Amino acid sequence: MIERNETIPLDPAEERAWRAFIRASVVVPRVLEAEMHAAHGVTMTEYFVLVNLSEAEERSLRMSELAARGAMSLSAISRVVGGLARRGLVERVRCPSDGRGQLAVLTEEGLARLEEVYPTHLAGVRRHVMRHLEGLDLDRFASALDRVAEEGPSG
Repeated sequence: MIERNETIPLDPAEERAWRAFIRASVVVPRVLEAEMHAAHGVTMTEYFVLVNLSEAEERSLRMSELAARGAMSLSAISRVVGGLARRGLVERVRCPSDGRGQLAVLTEEGLARLEEVYPTHLAGVRRHVMRHLEGLDLDRFASALDRVAEEGPSG
């Protein structure tokens, strides 16, 4: 149920912050993806999968865990992993602990591709985001965005 004070119109500063947040959340991923795709043929979602697998123990994650980390459906993450598997960057294997689940496993070729793409992504993040945040308390900024993301659709 919506509380009455939640329906009060945003003040000018709130409205400006909201619109800037929405615009940045749409524009920045598109710009970063265009740069990575032009240079390496990798989408942001594919990059997300490669990074998460590279950071995981044994460079593998259950498909359901990978989907949850990206707030994606199991079928969506399955399509992305399938495309990466066809290119030899990821393997799909049965989960040894239960036999029903599937793991996505980063291959050596996938790790090499990630290491190739990473500098392009990093340069883009610095150029399109970090330079604009100079002087802000980045810990508070990150904590606020984490709270926004953690609240999710249940509000």
